[in-house]
Amino acid sequence: MRKILVVGAGQSGLQLALGLQAKGYEVTLMSNRTPDEIRTGRVMSTQCMFDTALRHERELRLNFWEHQAPKIQGLGVSVAGPDGSRPVNWLGRLRGFAQSVDQRVKMAGWLDTFDQRGGQLIVHGASVSDLDFFSRTYDLVLVAAGKGELVAMFGREAELSPYATPQRALAVSYVHGLAPRPEHPETEAVRCNLVPGVGELFIMPTLTLSGRADILFWEGLPGGPADVFTGVKDPAEHLELTLGLMKTFTPWEYARAEGAELTDAGATLAGRYAPVVRNPVGRLPGGGLVLGVADVVVANDPVTGQGSNSAAKCAASYLASIMERGDEPFDEAWMRAAFDRFWSATGKPVTRWTNTMLGAPPAHVRELLGAAGQLQPVADRFANGFDDPADFEGYFYDPKDAAEYLAAVTA
Repeated sequence: MRKILVVGAGQSGLQLALGLQAKGYEVTLMSNRTPDEIRTGRVMSTQCMFDTALRHERELRLNFWEHQAPKIQGLGVSVAGPDGSRPVNWLGRLRGFAQSVDQRVKMAGWLDTFDQRGGQLIVHGASVSDLDFFSRTYDLVLVAAGKGELVAMFGREAELSPYATPQRALAVSYVHGLAPRPEHPETEAVRCNLVPGVGELFIMPTLTLSGRADILFWEGLPGGPADVFTGVKDPAEHLELTLGLMKTFTPWEYARAEGAELTDAGATLAGRYAPVVRNPVGRLPGGGLVLGVADVVVANDPVTGQGSNSAAKCAASYLASIMERGDEPFDEAWMRAAFDRFWSATGKPVTRWTNTMLGAPPAHVRELLGAAGQLQPVADRFANGFDDPADFEGYFYDPKDAAEYLAAVTA
């Protein structure tokens, strides 16, 4: 039985550990927190997962909350005008439903499951020296913890990382009491509000510790009007700032928020980070090698909502590569091939799309977003791109492709 160490208990690490465990591998998982510490901690993400990522969980029978979490059937886009109007406002229909489950619920539940199924769980913040020791006793070490000194083992790929600084200031609030959108009160949807010169406001339904809730997520341009959360420690002040920005820049969303209140004391999160692509293979002081997983090596801004989706897809891709390896060694060539498989299918298209959306949209993209308000197939295609970002290659990046696509749809 091959022995594998997984470091990190997020979406990718836990999904991979549970998947390997189910396939008969001897798996050790290192987490820096216990399940109870995760449950009682702060929110960690917005984690809206689309159809393909959810199917990876379903295949491993890890979809424990599928019947409790809201089923998101659509994805809408609004563009704010300078006078508080909405010159663009439409809803695209998803082919398969999406869902968001608070990672405090999911990761704590998955950790309990891993332990109950006989996995070896080590609650300890791993260091490079720890991995140097463990690498001698495991056939493969996978690093899925995206912070701290472990990340320094994976060098930045400058040609794939155009941004050296954070491109958005991030602020998340989980709330109860948000009223439905009047345009589609019966349809659960993710709403993307684009505010030129300010940033983006995303609103999505979720399942949290206390049941159904909504997430209010501001992505503010650094130094701009929505970059106001640095140093804010009081959750009530965080929510007040969030609602104030909604009142000023997205009054149609603020109108729904009269009864909004935080779900719990840990329901807010703020921060920022620079998007980066890193070398997937880390070399330990003793010469051992480790393979980086998901956002350890491909960390995109959450403006396109791909973090948990990419993590689930990376875990599924690596699981397939590990199983196909059989008894052969997990050497550097295999590690690079495993990463390249994930990069080609998921990492590269997600990175291109996300980096494009971080910049000011060119004229043809503005035209596409505007046309989606009159042409439902355009709205639907854009919405389903969140599930399959590779589809944007066909019509989104090149003005000629966009024009030909709109002409074909109109005809």
